[in-house]
Amino acid sequence: MRENNKEKRNTFKRLLGYAKPYSRQLAVALIATLAVTGLELRVPIIFGEIVNKLNRMEPYSGMVRLGIEYGIVLVFMLAFAMAQRWLLQSAGQEIVFNIRKELFAHIHKLSLSFFDNTPVGKLVTRVTNDTEALSELFSNIIVQFIRDVVKIVALAVIMLVLNPRLALRAFILLPFIALLTYFFRKVARACYRLSRSRLTAINTYLSEHLSGMSVIRIFRREEEKNKEFKGKSRELYNAYFREIMVFAVFRPLIYLTSVLALINIIWGGSLLVFENAADPLTGIDVGTLYVFIQYVSSFFEPIQELSEMIGTLQQALASAEKVFTILDEEIKIKNPETPVMPEGGIRGRVEFDHVWFAYSGENWVLRDVSFVIEPGESVAFVGVTGAGKTTILSLVGRYYDVNKGRILVDGVDVRDMDKSALRRAIGQVQQDVFLFTGTIESNISLMNDEISPDEIRAAAKTANADNFIQRLEHGYEEAVMERGSTLSAGQRQLLSFARTLAYDPAILVMDEATANIDTETEQLITEALARLMKGRTTIMVAHRLSTIQHCDCIMVMHKGKIRESGTHAELLRANGIYKKLYELQLHSGHEPYDAGQSDVVTT
Repeated sequence: MRENNKEKRNTFKRLLGYAKPYSRQLAVALIATLAVTGLELRVPIIFGEIVNKLNRMEPYSGMVRLGIEYGIVLVFMLAFAMAQRWLLQSAGQEIVFNIRKELFAHIHKLSLSFFDNTPVGKLVTRVTNDTEALSELFSNIIVQFIRDVVKIVALAVIMLVLNPRLALRAFILLPFIALLTYFFRKVARACYRLSRSRLTAINTYLSEHLSGMSVIRIFRREEEKNKEFKGKSRELYNAYFREIMVFAVFRPLIYLTSVLALINIIWGGSLLVFENAADPLTGIDVGTLYVFIQYVSSFFEPIQELSEMIGTLQQALASAEKVFTILDEEIKIKNPETPVMPEGGIRGRVEFDHVWFAYSGENWVLRDVSFVIEPGESVAFVGVTGAGKTTILSLVGRYYDVNKGRILVDGVDVRDMDKSALRRAIGQVQQDVFLFTGTIESNISLMNDEISPDEIRAAAKTANADNFIQRLEHGYEEAVMERGSTLSAGQRQLLSFARTLAYDPAILVMDEATANIDTETEQLITEALARLMKGRTTIMVAHRLSTIQHCDCIMVMHKGKIRESGTHAELLRANGIYKKLYELQLHSGHEPYDAGQSDVVTT
């Protein structure tokens, strides 16, 4: 428990660090809040004087002054309240904006292994719901907490000064409120944690199943998936309902306590008013009783707010812990402090020097792999699923770091190179093309201002994508829906080629670029490939051996090792694994192994 409290203090302290740049703004808001509080405390005193004057049958003596004073107080209260609200809300939103921006930027820096094991829905929840939960902390809780504490202390002092006997009657129920708040805090914290976890679970479920809607419909699993979703939705409903029930019990109890205190004050105060008629020194007048009644009503309001703030604070801290879990995730693929780049820039020489690699533990995907690709050469990797082909492509761009050995680009270890410069020199065409919501043009340039519209069109023409783009109603400004759902697989692949060309890479990496397209589109891509590969180092993964016969070198992988290498003709003469694969494809007319799977292990 002590360690848990320490973690919460550290989390809160860390959150306050984000508020530091806005300390002046928050300080002014606090001053405005205290001013409003002081003016609120003055109002009952004004009305108490009015009640006393009416009680003494002095309706005109000083009433104009009190009326003017009350009007001035209201005007200033409105002005200070508006200033406070604007300052707090603007500062709170700025702080949350900065946290959300930092979180998204940090996610971009994480290695692919993190995404292999982290559901997308979980990350969406962290960036949206959890950061938004922090908004209330900065917009209200911190300043309001100080305001309520000041208001409670000020009210207690004023009541003690006015009449200690009556003040003690108001304070007699405070121990009960403290005990009630203690239990509420513990229960509320557990409820908030549960609801955040259930919300993450349902967001993860939605993200996965909406993306796989076509599979659900193909296999007619709508009813079963609806039942699953209903179960998860019910779990979230129960978590929120438990949270609501906690407040439903706590708030009425606090209200009941304030009513009991008020009854006690009216009862005891009435006795003192009657006592005043006999002895003005020990009794109180009607105006003082009115002030006490107003103060007691106001006294329990900030106490209730403080109690509820503790619950909201628990919710914010629970969300902050989850956000910081992502922010504290180690960036495994780090940039070197002093990057080393090849003289004259990257030309495209790639060397694997006794490379060993595993996605987890010692489940080796690559085992002592060594090869050299000279600038301008085209090399293809073939082999059964799981042989390590796609892994090689990921390692070239340093999306993962090798466990043993090293990878050199133009004689420099990729771990010593600037990541951005390395990846800028590598153009990757994937089998499963990902398109973003936007336009054809934005999907080719990826919003890179350095690529001009003329360069975009030139790249599309070279990739043979210009023909189908021109046939679209809006051409390059045609809207692209999520994941390019309105475009065919072939059209998406042609756009992927155009995108790669627009960035003019020195090294071209292709992961079965023609696996999911028709024969006509394949012919267009084959023509574009010849232009794309010219003067560039090309590394390919292929399942259809007919598409790689033109390569300078073909490397056959089996169980994480390179078993054979050579040209198409040389490998056929060697009468080994490659020849068996080739003959199997030649005679069967279909792929001898699953071309749709990736070598990357995902969970």
